[in-house]
Amino acid sequence: MKLLHIMTNGPAELPERIIEAQSADNEIEIVDLSRDDVSYDAVIDAIFSCDKVISW
Repeated sequence: MKLLHIMTNGPAELPERIIEAQSADNEIEIVDLSRDDVSYDAVIDAIFSCDKVISW
């Protein structure tokens, strides 16, 4: 399964632990919206290309 994690406030301890656990059995993609160089077109593409989206 392909999972997308959208980080709204940058990296944090709990999401990083969950992402690490999920990465054993899934393909993980991470988008950090707190960065200045975010392409929102790429975010939309990532949302529609993943099976599940998790927002933090």
